[in-house]
Amino acid sequence: MRLNSIPAEGGGGGTGPVNADLAVNQDNLGAIGHDAYALRTRLSKDGDHARPSTFDAAIALTNGNFSSGSALLKVHDRWNTHMKTLLDACAQISNHLDYSKAAHAKDDVQIGGDLISVSKLNEYLK
Repeated sequence: MRLNSIPAEGGGGGTGPVNADLAVNQDNLGAIGHDAYALRTRLSKDGDHARPSTFDAAIALTNGNFSSGSALLKVHDRWNTHMKTLLDACAQISNHLDYSKAAHAKDDVQIGGDLISVSKLNEYLK
């Protein structure tokens, strides 16, 4: 057994050489960002469906002196907290991937421009 080594046949992951199979293009980033946005949109609607009824039931139980009313209100509040956290996470993913897509497109244009200038230099050196 050897530790701290790379498998002879390549293997994946780890901190070894760059994996040439790993590639992300703008279409991938855009698709994932779109899916995160769609998830957020649907979750904001569907995830809130039971909230008003749960709140009304909690208030009615509390007003009827049932101890389960306060417990149901805690469930309601906890659900809202988790729901907002998940909505924020979806928005951050979507926004970050939109930003990354735009930044990569800008980098591609700049690199293309740099390559053209290098080829002009090569013409002068010939």
